[in-house]
Amino acid sequence: MVVSPPRPQPAAAPMSPARLRAAFTVLLLGMLLAMLDNTVVGTAMPTIVAQLGGLDRLSWVVTAYTLTTAASTPIWGKLGDLYGRKRVHLTAIALFTAASVACGFAQDMTQLIAFRAVQGLGGGGLVVGALSLIGILVPPRDRGRYQGLTASVMAAGQIGGPLFGGVVTSLLGWRWNFYLNLPLGLVVLAATAIVLVVPPAPRRRVHLDVGGALLLTTAVTALLLLTNGVGAAVVLVPLTVVASGAFVWVERRSREPVLPLTLFAQRNIRLTTVIIFVVGVISFGTITFVPLFQQTVQGASASDSGTLLLPMTLAVVVASQVAGRVSSRTGRYRLFPIMGASAMAVGCAVLATAHAGTPVWLTSTALVLIGAGLGLSTQMMTLIAQNTVPAEEIGVATANTTMFRTIGGAIGTSVFGALLTGGTLATGMSRIFTVAAVVAAVAAVAAWRIRETPLRTTGAVEPVAGR
Repeated sequence: MVVSPPRPQPAAAPMSPARLRAAFTVLLLGMLLAMLDNTVVGTAMPTIVAQLGGLDRLSWVVTAYTLTTAASTPIWGKLGDLYGRKRVHLTAIALFTAASVACGFAQDMTQLIAFRAVQGLGGGGLVVGALSLIGILVPPRDRGRYQGLTASVMAAGQIGGPLFGGVVTSLLGWRWNFYLNLPLGLVVLAATAIVLVVPPAPRRRVHLDVGGALLLTTAVTALLLLTNGVGAAVVLVPLTVVASGAFVWVERRSREPVLPLTLFAQRNIRLTTVIIFVVGVISFGTITFVPLFQQTVQGASASDSGTLLLPMTLAVVVASQVAGRVSSRTGRYRLFPIMGASAMAVGCAVLATAHAGTPVWLTSTALVLIGAGLGLSTQMMTLIAQNTVPAEEIGVATANTTMFRTIGGAIGTSVFGALLTGGTLATGMSRIFTVAAVVAAVAAVAAWRIRETPLRTTGAVEPVAGR
């Protein structure tokens, strides 16, 4: 299929500092909406089931959103590269907002799950669109100073979602978790249209890689269903393998591949993909299993176990701020993922020794190390990936890091859940974080191999050497 969209502009938009800050704020607000809605329904689940029924399909309210977010991320990234990132981002905001309202009006569990899947499609576009636009508007050399705020939004969405959902459900009812997205979404939509300035670009003819998009969606969806324990492995395993193989075959022959395989010919892209995958494993695994250990083995209440994750959240924010400011000032960045992966390995090793009598301060120290490691690594992977590729590939490079972080989280959570079975819970936790420490050590080795190329000082991008 051949169409004529505007070619993405490879230069940074000429925006005043004040307007840039306003645009950055609007992009972060949209990202926060998507991140919150990934977890906001957790505390509303009992109320939802009481009104709609469908207890046997309850997990799909979350799974549907996660699946469509992950599967659509690379497609949104490619569409932004082809059709203009502002236009595609506005489309994602509109889709997310409309689907949110539909979720609020759902009359049974089937409708809610279907609308959550559509909402996840919009959410995937919101996140990758915001990160890609930041990558175009802000030169890599200056981008570090913004990444602390980006990390804060991601941490607030991931950790604060259940708290926000619980408060809204108690005060207004579960439907308002979705209705509130309407005024917020409309504000973000209008502000993005007005504030965000993207230079006009020449038009060119492109070939839409429909086959590649469908095969990638199939492969990612089957993989995530498999890791979430949904469906028969005898069907999902071959489906994942066949769809992945067909995707590679199609992408090698496509004129406009949705995820160019040439991207992985670049050393830094391969290494950042490995590291961001490990980041997903560690972050999702820690948030999922540490509260379980604290409640079941150490006797903490649900609220206390949530509070005990705060040191990790604060460490993410502080470490991201420090890494961002230093990289912006010095132009150096390779040391941060090395330190980050090493800190995660040490923190996981400490948690592997935890037992019923482990003092809170020791657990908190381990969580601070893990949080600092995540803060030093997560946004830096996006920065390195965006600094490595031409401007016309910033969208797919950003989407690649986002997608593999989600896949890492899904696979890690599934594997860790399997390690938890057999023996006592304390023994299972020891196995989980021993494996996590080893995986983090692998990421540290990968970080050592990153080739540090100068951070660009403009938005104009040329292919970087070092493939």
